[in-house]
Amino acid sequence: MTTHDHTPRMDFFKNAPEVYKAMIALDAAARKGVDPTLAELIKIRASQLNHCAFCLNMHIKDARKQGETEERIYLLSAWEEAGACYTEKERAALALTEAITVLTDGFVPDEAYERAAKHFEEPELAQIIAMIFTINSWNRIAVTTRMPPELG
Repeated sequence: MTTHDHTPRMDFFKNAPEVYKAMIALDAAARKGVDPTLAELIKIRASQLNHCAFCLNMHIKDARKQGETEERIYLLSAWEEAGACYTEKERAALALTEAITVLTDGFVPDEAYERAAKHFEEPELAQIIAMIFTINSWNRIAVTTRMPPELG
């Protein structure tokens, strides 16, 4: 594995304030109507896949504030093997999160989409999809500019 210098590259939001404002608005719109616990699970899982330390740190803290258990946070990277630790609805959302984040072979498999569609009405499913692409955008900004996690 290649080691990288993790010195921050730039303050993206200082240099692109209109993009920051748009991202804040997109994030708020994407969250509407989504269970806050599920929202944090989605954000953590996408951030794990994208290796985004800044967002992982932030959303794990936020999940704890929401009352999420340490066990569910620890097992999230292996949610498929974690059995009944997550509900079927959460598992469907996590499968969709992985499919959208990774875009294996350039598309979201029907199985992942249909699994989520069984658990969410279309308006809520649209919000879940919006949450997933929004956290992926945040991850890409943070990883590209090497935003350090706020420790402590």
